[in-house]
Amino acid sequence: MKKKEYLKLSKNKSFVFLALTLFWVSCDSFRFKKEDDQEDTVVAELGEQKLYESELVAITANSTTPPDSADLAERYIQSWIKKQLMIRAAGNEGNYNEAELNRKLLDYKYALIVYEFEKSYIDQHLDEKVSDAEIKQYYDSNRDNFILKEIIVRLNYVKIEKGTTQNEKIDKILKSGEENKQGIEELAIKHASNYFLEDSTWVKFDDIIINTPLYNHPNKVQLLRQNKLIKADDEDHTYYLKILAYKLEDQVPPMEFVKEEITNIILNKRRLALADQLQKEIYNSAIENKEFKIYE
Repeated sequence: MKKKEYLKLSKNKSFVFLALTLFWVSCDSFRFKKEDDQEDTVVAELGEQKLYESELVAITANSTTPPDSADLAERYIQSWIKKQLMIRAAGNEGNYNEAELNRKLLDYKYALIVYEFEKSYIDQHLDEKVSDAEIKQYYDSNRDNFILKEIIVRLNYVKIEKGTTQNEKIDKILKSGEENKQGIEELAIKHASNYFLEDSTWVKFDDIIINTPLYNHPNKVQLLRQNKLIKADDEDHTYYLKILAYKLEDQVPPMEFVKEEITNIILNKRRLALADQLQKEIYNSAIENKEFKIYE
């Protein structure tokens, strides 16, 4: 399947993560003294940096038992020490341009601010309703983008213990070729160990047979082509698969199978359009109000 179109705003996530990482690291190196610090017990110390008991209390507040709290506190202390050692080593050994680091930190900060601003605007203006007509139009125009990489099927699947009196009934119903969904469902609910009877839903074939003797079948394509009713046994169970329809690898899947994926693509396109619209509105407003100048 070709690469999907994703919201370019998501690219800012890497900036956001790095900005937060730098922020946390830098914040760990500084701690503003509070009025009650003199009563706060130091639990770990490295150079001028101190870890206080009040910080551990906040970390372990949601632990359910004292052993859990103690284990979490110990792991946090070890993590804090390792991080402080890395900060000290980086400061001593690293050859850094402080002005360049500050510029990058500002860039990350501004990227985060812009990301949150755009996200808020998009959340307020995004129309999340996608019609079936829009989905069909996108599907018809981009069918080659949805080539299957695995087999999908519509089927009735029943797993039942071997040797029960119900095996013969299920076998007879499934072999009859007549639609008797109610009869299959009643038997499955009462007697089956597992079943899947959503016969209008397309699913991945491997997801259905993963815990059956069929999973390692050497030729699943031939299996589907030659059998409308597949039956397999292991030591304890019999597995029935009534194949209603299938699509093979390298074929185009039915629209229903990719409907959710197409919906997300359309919504992402709308998000991109809104982000672009916001940028243009702000830029055009700045031009109209003569808020910036460009010098030759």
